Amino acid sequence: MAPGEKIKAKIKKNLPVTGPQAPTIKELMRWYCLNTNTHGCRRIVVSRGRLRRLLWILFTLTAVALIFWQCALLVISFYTVSVSIKIHFQKLDFPAVTICNINPYKYSAVRDLLADLEQETRGALKTLYGFSEIKSRKRRDTESWSSVWEGTRPKFLNLVPLLAFKEGEMGKARDFLTGRKRKVSGSIIRKESDVMNVHESKEVVGFQLCSNDTSNCAVYTFSSGVNAIQEWYKLHYMNIMAQVSLEKKINMSYSAEELLVTCFFDGVSCNARNFTLFHHPMYGNCYTFNNRQNETILSTSMGGSEYGLQVILHINEEEYNPFLVSSTGAKVIIHRQDEYPFVEDVGTEIETAMATSIGMHLTESFKLSEPYSQCTEDGSDVPVENIYKAAYSLKICLHSCFQTKMVEKCGCAQYSQPLPPAANYCNYQQHPNWMYCYYQLHQAFVREELGCQSVCREACSFKEWTLTTSLAQWPSEVSEKWLLSVLTWDQGLQIKKKLNKTDLAKLLIFYKDLNQRSIMENPANSIEMLLSNFGGQLGLWMSCSIVCVIEIIEVFFIDSLSIIARQQWQKAKQWWAQRQAPPCPEAPPSPQGQDNPVLDIDDDLPTFTSALHLPPAPGTQVPGTPPPKYNTLRLERAFSNQLTDTQVPAEF
Repeated sequence: MAPGEKIKAKIKKNLPVTGPQAPTIKELMRWYCLNTNTHGCRRIVVSRGRLRRLLWILFTLTAVALIFWQCALLVISFYTVSVSIKIHFQKLDFPAVTICNINPYKYSAVRDLLADLEQETRGALKTLYGFSEIKSRKRRDTESWSSVWEGTRPKFLNLVPLLAFKEGEMGKARDFLTGRKRKVSGSIIRKESDVMNVHESKEVVGFQLCSNDTSNCAVYTFSSGVNAIQEWYKLHYMNIMAQVSLEKKINMSYSAEELLVTCFFDGVSCNARNFTLFHHPMYGNCYTFNNRQNETILSTSMGGSEYGLQVILHINEEEYNPFLVSSTGAKVIIHRQDEYPFVEDVGTEIETAMATSIGMHLTESFKLSEPYSQCTEDGSDVPVENIYKAAYSLKICLHSCFQTKMVEKCGCAQYSQPLPPAANYCNYQQHPNWMYCYYQLHQAFVREELGCQSVCREACSFKEWTLTTSLAQWPSEVSEKWLLSVLTWDQGLQIKKKLNKTDLAKLLIFYKDLNQRSIMENPANSIEMLLSNFGGQLGLWMSCSIVCVIEIIEVFFIDSLSIIARQQWQKAKQWWAQRQAPPCPEAPPSPQGQDNPVLDIDDDLPTFTSALHLPPAPGTQVPGTPPPKYNTLRLERAFSNQLTDTQVPAEF
C-alpha cells in the first residue's frame, strides 16, 4: 500500500463515522440512532443500564407495530371499492297497558258503607241550592229533602263543616248544617286559580279544617260549589274506605270478566287470563295487559291498528257513584312492565259510545350520570325509600317522599298512595285531625318546603310513548242493533240485561310504525379527544410524540431527581464526616489586603515604577532561574539505521 493510502486510512479510522461511510451495519445503525429525530431509537443507544435499554426497545417496537397496523387498515379501507348495505327489521316490545274503570267500586256494593255520607251530601245540596230530588237516577230511591236531618245528627258536617261565603264578607259564613251565619277564624286558602277566573262569583263555598285543640284552623274555598262538594265528599270517602280490608275492596270492584268484553292482540284472540289484577286505592280493580307474565313480553311485528291491542270495555254506568265521579268511561295508561302505573296523573280517558284509537311512537332516552348531570341510575343513591314495588322514577320518588313525611308529621299515611312499612291509613277514629295535617303538609309540598324536590332526581334512562289519539262514533247507527245483540249474548253469563251503547267503549292501541327514536348523551370531551388534542399541540409546536414525552419524563424527572438525590447524599456524607473528625488547631490569620505591612497604602493605583521600589516581604526568598539542561538540546535519531559517516565518536 502506498504511503499516502496508509495515511488516508489512518485519518478515516480516527474521524467520526458519517452515514454510508460506516464500515459495518452495526456502526451504521449506531450512527443512525445517535443522529435520528426518532427519539426511541436514540434512547436505545444512549440509555445506561440493561433495564432501561430493554424498556426503550419494547416502547419503540410497540409504537412501530401500531403504526404498521393503522397504516395497513387505512390502505385496505382506501382500496376497498365494495359497498355494504345493512337492512335491519326488528320487533318492538309491546308496552304494558293498564285499564281502569273511572268508577272504582260498584255502587250496589258500597252503598251501605256510604249511606250516611250520601245523605249528608244531599242535605248540603238542598241547603245551598234547594234541590228537591235527583230525577236522572232511576235506581236511587226518591226521598223527601225535608226529612234529611230528621232523627240523626250529621257527623260528617260536624267534623268538616261546609260553609258559604259572600264576596267581601270572608270573616262570616253561612253554615250548611244550621243555615245560620257564624264567625270564621283561621287563615283562608283559595283553591281556585288566581290567574284565570271564568266569572266573578257572588258566593264561594268551602270547608273548615282544624287541629285537635281547634286553635289552628284553615278554611279552603272554591269558586264553584261542584268542586267544593266533590272535594269534601272525597275526603270522607277516603276516610271510610281506609278502614275496609283489601280483600273486601277487590270483591266490591269490577272483575276482569265484567270489564273486558272482547280482546284481540296482533290479530290473535285474547281473554281475561291475559290481564293481571292491579288494585288502585282511588280506581279500584285495574287490569294490566302484557305485564311480563311467565317472564315473557309480547311484541308486535308490524305497525297499524290491525296489529295492536283491541278491546271492548263494559263501563256499566248504572253502577256509578254520583258524588265521587262526574264522568263515565275508563282510564288507560301505557307504561313499562317494571313501572308503576300512575293512573290518576297520566292516564288517558276513554269515552263511552266511542272508538278511541291511540297510535304510539317509542322514544328511548339515555342520559349521562355524574359529573355530566344529576340523574341516577336506579335510585340507590337517593336518600328516599321507594315504597312502590316498581322501578325508580322521579314521580315515584316525589310520592314516596311525601308519603314518608305524612307518616312522620301526621302519624298516618294518605289513602291514595301505597303504605310505607309499619304504617296505617288515616281515619277519624285513630287520627282525628289528619285532614288538617294533610292539607297543611300538601301546601308545604307545593311550595317546595319539604325538601322533596331538591332530593329527588331524574332517572338516567327511561322510555316514553308519544300518543296520538283519535275518536270515532261507535257503534254506528246501522250496525248498532245487531252488534249490541251479539255482545249481549256473549256476555249472557256476566250481565242480565241488554247492553246499551253508552255502557260500552272500544279501545285500540298500536304502534304507528316500528321506528323508535333513541336520544343518547355522549361526552363532548372524552379521554381520547383530550389525548388527541394534546398530541396535536405537541406535534405542531414542538414536534413531540408519546415517545418524546416519555423521554422528557425520564430525563427531567427521573434522572434529574436521581442527580439531586445523589448530590444531597454526598453533602450529607461530607457533613457527617466533618462531624466525626477531631477538631484541628486554628492557624494564625495571614495578613491580607491593607493589613499587609509591606504594602504602602496609597490613594493612587500603583505603577510599574512604584512597584519596583516596594520592599521585599520579610522572610521570603525570591526564587532564582535554574541553569539550563544542555543534554536536552541533543538531536534525537531520526532514522533507525544511522549512517557510518555521521556517527558521533564515543567520549572518554
